[in-house]
Amino acid sequence: MATDLITKAEYKTYAGITSANQDTEISLIIPKVSALVKNYCRRTFVDFYSDIKVEVFDGGFKEIWLKETPVVSVSSVGYSDNYGQSYTNLVKYEDYAIRGDSIISIKTPAFAEAINGYRVSYFAGYDVIPEDLKLAVFDLVTYYRKNDMGIHSSKAPGTNSIQVEYVYSSTLPAHIRRVLDLYVADFT
Repeated sequence: MATDLITKAEYKTYAGITSANQDTEISLIIPKVSALVKNYCRRTFVDFYSDIKVEVFDGGFKEIWLKETPVVSVSSVGYSDNYGQSYTNLVKYEDYAIRGDSIISIKTPAFAEAINGYRVSYFAGYDVIPEDLKLAVFDLVTYYRKNDMGIHSSKAPGTNSIQVEYVYSSTLPAHIRRVLDLYVADFT
């Protein structure tokens, strides 16, 4: 599943675009920018708010950190002693508890190590994208629409020669990166 973080209509309102002349370009860029933001931040934001996310862990930790955040609700936590062939549901507040975006073992000091030993089914993300994140996505769409980031040439006034500048950078614009860095999932 890949839900875009913004809609074409939202972007056009933000950018002040009233015609349909650029609809194809905008429709092409929005899913790519949404994927870039999701990869950069290491989470999807909206994909599992209404659809369940299932993760399998090997254990051997005090806590199990869930990939998608913020956690809305945990449907089940299961344990398998047969490498994930079948799971027995654990009981909340007897076997585990939820703290923020992690599941904590109560009965043992750590979830015992077991290959495919733990399965967590949960809902996470946002029903409505936070405004600052939405602004960063808008700006990133504009960035890719306006900057081809390839070859730029300019002719100095009064000369017959053209200077070619190869523009390359592996970083996002600072004002966009500052916002996205607030949403990067930290699994440490």
